[in-house]
Amino acid sequence: MQLHLIRHGETGWNAEGRVQGHADNPLNEVGREQARALRERLAHLRPARIYASSSRRTRETAELAFGHLDLELIVSDQLREIGLGDWEGQLYRDLEHIHPEAVRQFREEPHNFRYPGAETFAELQARGLAAMAAIIAREEPGSDILVVSHGAMIRTLLGHYLQRPLSRLWEPPRMHNCAHSIIEFPRHGSPRVLRYADLHAGF
Repeated sequence: MQLHLIRHGETGWNAEGRVQGHADNPLNEVGREQARALRERLAHLRPARIYASSSRRTRETAELAFGHLDLELIVSDQLREIGLGDWEGQLYRDLEHIHPEAVRQFREEPHNFRYPGAETFAELQARGLAAMAAIIAREEPGSDILVVSHGAMIRTLLGHYLQRPLSRLWEPPRMHNCAHSIIEFPRHGSPRVLRYADLHAGF
């Protein structure tokens, strides 16, 4: 089985540098074009099913990129982005002045990030791994499955299967909008990351 992890397309808040988290924002026109381009890039895939975060931006990405396949779309709250409480909707540049130490931890020491009302990255990763386990248990071995989610969520999942600690969460490559990553779950042996944000293994 291969899980194809897709980050959603760009939103207006992405372009403005605003914190999104659980906020439910639509794609902007750039994001819609990115999703349409993804449809062409992944035209060779024959997925069995599509899973998406319940956020609007991921559902729109899934519909624009893969709606023509007429596949079942399963929406999951477990695949949502990290919840960031009252940071959501604020500009990162403003938060740098209001909560400098918390922002520093978020960017430089994600394993130590703690903020009242926000998830930790460990909690995000545990939520994502639970979603992955449910998908793997449901789907047939050898199938291709699409999972449309979010940047930090996808990074925590890839990091887990690469056996990287959360302290290395933000290491390159960049998880750009509509980036495509692949985790392979063989019938025998350990899972392998084959692709990370459009770069093949060995990135």
